[in-house]
Amino acid sequence: MSRGFVKEDDQEEIPMVPQRAYLPVGATNFVTPYGMDQLLAEKQALENEKNNLNSINENEKRIELNFINAKIQLLNDRIASARTVNLSEQPKDEIRFGATVTLRKEGSGNVQTFQIVGVDEADISKGKVSFISPFSRVLINKKKGDRVAIKQAGKDIVFERLGISYT
Repeated sequence: MSRGFVKEDDQEEIPMVPQRAYLPVGATNFVTPYGMDQLLAEKQALENEKNNLNSINENEKRIELNFINAKIQLLNDRIASARTVNLSEQPKDEIRFGATVTLRKEGSGNVQTFQIVGVDEADISKGKVSFISPFSRVLINKKKGDRVAIKQAGKDIVFERLGISYT
């Protein structure tokens, strides 16, 4: 049908769906067991939202449904590529994916704890840092007592690794 015979109101709105957390092309999508549970819970919540759509207007309902379906597709892709890491199999004396690391900042003596997690689970306000972050990359393969230097505002900030656990 020619575009001349289509009403302007019949134009389907294409939903703008934000991309998921950045994962470099070709990178393995590592997740902790908790991170996988979060992804599956998010999928269930979207499915529930989809099943409970109650828009008054049929057009609005179709647009909302398209939006939810697009989010589910991105989530399904992320779940399909996920590789869950069994934290109990990680080396206990070395920082690897899933490690909870306690660090002491030299000079101030401030102690901080971080966990190295997957990109979808990362949340700095909860002390969860993505495994692809520069901070995590500096920590990976370090052992207890090792010192690590991280550049911040042109200076080296030195941390001593105090503890490591996999929970």
